[in-house]
Amino acid sequence: MSKSSSKTYIVEHLDEELGAWSELEYLAIARETQESRGSFLLSSLPPVFKVPESLAKIPAFRAETRGVEDLYAQDKSRVCLLDPAASKDLSPEDGEIFDVFLFGGILGDDPPRDRTSELRKKGFEGRRLGSKQMTTDTAVRVTRMVIEEKIPLERIPYLDFPELNFDEHESTQMPFRYVKGADGKPIMPEGMVELIKKDADKAIDDLF
Repeated sequence: MSKSSSKTYIVEHLDEELGAWSELEYLAIARETQESRGSFLLSSLPPVFKVPESLAKIPAFRAETRGVEDLYAQDKSRVCLLDPAASKDLSPEDGEIFDVFLFGGILGDDPPRDRTSELRKKGFEGRRLGSKQMTTDTAVRVTRMVIEEKIPLERIPYLDFPELNFDEHESTQMPFRYVKGADGKPIMPEGMVELIKKDADKAIDDLF
């Protein structure tokens, strides 16, 4: 696999609906993938799933009702499953081995549901992104930094469980690991802080 080949990032969505949180995450993934000239797929989509127009108009994005095991039935060795239970961490060298990176459902669940286990059983080779739970867009962002920018996992600047301050009286702590931006704040999808503030009285789980 040549270093210059474009990469494909796949999230197995599985749910019939798309929550506001997931929509913002997927938009962030699609835009960043577009910038890196890669492809972003949502796979295993139920037939009734409605793709938002904002997502559908990004050229890098594709919606698929087929699962990854069908899409890559002939060539599983191309696919890397990002798996918290894998024995090896993702490394820049993996960009020479894999060109498809698979994320098993909603990574941002707190506590996490092990939807990845089904994909593990289907024989996809796994890599870890460390021990801390990440949102889906963060997991894809970190994978891209390692694979495309060749930054080792341990050298990526992280913010763990950051506190978002909405005003002097109101704040919330996020139960995830994020990439730290140049401004020192967690990199989050456009509109996410506003969504969390608006729904501050809801459990984070309800926003997916």
